[in-house]
Amino acid sequence: MSPHRVAPKRVVKAKIEKPRGFGTLNPATPIAELHCHLGGSVTPAIMWGIAHAQGIRLPSKDYWAFRKMITAGSKRTRSFNGYLDLFHWTELIQSSPIAVERSVYEVVAGAYRKNHITTMELRFNPMKRNRNGEQDLDHIIAAAIRGADRAALEYPVKPGIILILDREFTLRQNEIIVEKAIAWASRGIVGIDIAGRESANFKVAEYKRMFRAARKAGLGITVHTGESGPVSEMLEVVKQLEPDRIGHGVKAAGDTKTMKVLAERKIVLEICPTSNLMTKVVSDWEEFRQIFTRLREGKVRYAIGTDGPEMLQTYIRDELAALGRHGILSVAEQEAAAATSIKSSFVKGAAAVAIPRSEGAAPRVSREES
Repeated sequence: MSPHRVAPKRVVKAKIEKPRGFGTLNPATPIAELHCHLGGSVTPAIMWGIAHAQGIRLPSKDYWAFRKMITAGSKRTRSFNGYLDLFHWTELIQSSPIAVERSVYEVVAGAYRKNHITTMELRFNPMKRNRNGEQDLDHIIAAAIRGADRAALEYPVKPGIILILDREFTLRQNEIIVEKAIAWASRGIVGIDIAGRESANFKVAEYKRMFRAARKAGLGITVHTGESGPVSEMLEVVKQLEPDRIGHGVKAAGDTKTMKVLAERKIVLEICPTSNLMTKVVSDWEEFRQIFTRLREGKVRYAIGTDGPEMLQTYIRDELAALGRHGILSVAEQEAAAATSIKSSFVKGAAAVAIPRSEGAAPRVSREES
């Protein structure tokens, strides 16, 4: 360097301090995935293979166009109904016993490999996978259980299947699903749920009897509510159906009476941040900050879920990390949510499964892993 040349000054960047106590959950912390839809949880690569193996005619022969077709992110999917439209193709592709078994196996096994999930609840509607009656419902359900059992043989994970009723189905159609759930309760079906678009024909009170029968049979009860519909429905669901958990339920944070009822009955909310942001149910992370603050003040219990990790391109530990990164949940609160997920799982013996200490951190893998 020339003696007359002046060395450039070092620019010292100001260090941004994170709020005290906020950070990332230890990757070895046991956690249960409670809110995961089968139609949104299989990688596009595997779905592509299943579709072609069954000879399903897809709208495009271009894999990348197909991938875009079944994953959220485009403008058309950024609404509640737009998001639900994505399930048309995934449910069609999964409409056979072979497809369901492969799908369930890949989701349960992948949950452990990718995120060290030790308890995995997976939900789906069997009637949306029997090709309008062409496939036998019992074969579809048995296939799901076989897929879960095979994954449990290979990995230290406890799986459970939840059967979903649909708001747009007739009362009799939904009653059949409950009957099937009860019939298979000793084989791996652990609960029932209600989901789908809002429907004027859906009356919560009409389901009181069948949900009581399901509970008597030992099944857990969860219901999608407090997401896109009015918060008033949440109170009716709690009164009529007496759920153990509520899917999403973020609208409860805006109603003191609802939060009080949830807290008194110890009902757990299954909150899926990325899903709620994608569907515009929640506008941004700042609104989520307010939601969690109110839930904390109202002593409402909650667990964190994904809704559909492959469709939304997020895993459960990504969800917790985002809540920590945005200063919404401290590490202690993330640990509490993880503990709640295990305690409130419908899977028997969920708390008995722990991540081997020698495993260390969960590996980062490609989302296209097969």
